[in-house]
Amino acid sequence: MRALGLVASPEALAAPDYHPPHAGDLAVTGRRGKSVVILGAGIAGLASAYELAKAGYRCTILEAKDRVGGRNWTVRGGTTLTDLDGRTQTARFGRDQYMNAGPARLPQSHLTLDYCRELGVPIEPFINQNANALIYNERTGAPVQQARTAKADVYGYVSELLAKALDQGSLDSRLSGEDKDRVLTFLSGFGAIGSKADGYAYTGTDRRGYTVEPGAAGEAGTVLGPPPSLTDVFAGQVGRYVSFEFGYDQAMMMFQPVGGMDGVPMALYRAVGADKVRLGAEITKLTNLPGGVEVAYKDKYGKSQLVKADYCIATLPPHIMARIPTNLDPAIASALGFPTVTPVGKIGLEYSRRWWEEDDRIYGGITETDTDLAHVWYPSYGFHGKRGVVIGYYNTGGSANTYGALTPESRLERALAQGAKIHGEKYKQGLLSSFSVAWQRTPFIEGGWVGWPSRTSGQYDLLNKPAGRVYFAGDWLSYFIAWQAGAFDSARYAVTGLHQRVLAGG
Repeated sequence: MRALGLVASPEALAAPDYHPPHAGDLAVTGRRGKSVVILGAGIAGLASAYELAKAGYRCTILEAKDRVGGRNWTVRGGTTLTDLDGRTQTARFGRDQYMNAGPARLPQSHLTLDYCRELGVPIEPFINQNANALIYNERTGAPVQQARTAKADVYGYVSELLAKALDQGSLDSRLSGEDKDRVLTFLSGFGAIGSKADGYAYTGTDRRGYTVEPGAAGEAGTVLGPPPSLTDVFAGQVGRYVSFEFGYDQAMMMFQPVGGMDGVPMALYRAVGADKVRLGAEITKLTNLPGGVEVAYKDKYGKSQLVKADYCIATLPPHIMARIPTNLDPAIASALGFPTVTPVGKIGLEYSRRWWEEDDRIYGGITETDTDLAHVWYPSYGFHGKRGVVIGYYNTGGSANTYGALTPESRLERALAQGAKIHGEKYKQGLLSSFSVAWQRTPFIEGGWVGWPSRTSGQYDLLNKPAGRVYFAGDWLSYFIAWQAGAFDSARYAVTGLHQRVLAGG
């Protein structure tokens, strides 16, 4: 059977590459599939059940919310949220309109796309960078400008400075004459600077954009310019906004599931089977036993229930899991409480017309600001439609707490006032509906993601090991925190460890 590829060999299971549990693994050892209770129906929980089912494990998922997906949550018309302060919102987005309240983009290198392929989730491009998107720095007094303009000026002046330094011999100890010529050739193209006769000066080109686009007959177009001075460009601090695209997980191409990010958990949910998931199940106690585990919970009717299983995979956010009574070593609870929680907020603004496309020719992408909005996202779907949903703010930290403390009505008012500084009064016009999320005030989640003050002080390693018959999984136990890929990878790690243990007779 191993020769035919029907059963994974022990060597394959131990290999660095992931080898999912196989239906024949347990049969060849004479063991039947074990039972596993999984806490949480987010990506890590659903993926754990999905992978274990490949080898015949009997899985039960307990989820406190009335939906699957965890922080992977797509808000559509009719979606309701009551936060920890008792404030209830109901989304009134129109047909085919939505906002991804949690994750909203997929780097092409992430294994999340592998699951989209395996599960048949259709994807489409997500526009992470757009030269026509804007940059607004309120604190420096810099004018609103297109990202293309800011990038051209920053690259131009940096190239001018470096070219002059090369020409003056400042780098002769590092570069040969041939090296200098090659670097100057690069800088000429990279920054669109002048020749040596022109002092390598950056004076601006059509890379900055046009005030009048080139057209027919005698219309050559009017180039935007001249650029501000070098001092003004760097005083505007726009350079920090044009470098994020170099980030390994931020570079184009990026993708999104067609119709909403929750296409990923819903596909997992269908594959696992709705009968394996108990919604409205709030965990009240976890007991690790010599031969199994017991999990007590309150069902959606408030009735106490008990699930017994051979193993448990806990995928709840660590700060939530830390509050659940268990008989585990106290060091486990301490480790679960060690990561720091990051507040995160988003608001979706539905407009009656797509003015960002019609007036500003912005088709997707992100406007960067130094205001408490932080980021404004334009939809990467529904182009040329009648309606559209703009993410009016996507903020973290103190700004997220500021908005989260407000009522939904006050969040909207503040977001519109701040956004109008960038787009003008049209930002307040034609608004059909809105919906805002403060993840730190969202029941059973209470945060956007967590960070580790240290990964070398013992807590991280402790939670990546089983505590008796309890395993932990989630993006927080990976180096892809806040990405679904981290949840998938962590689930695979836990599943592999559990499966190897069962094969070894544990």
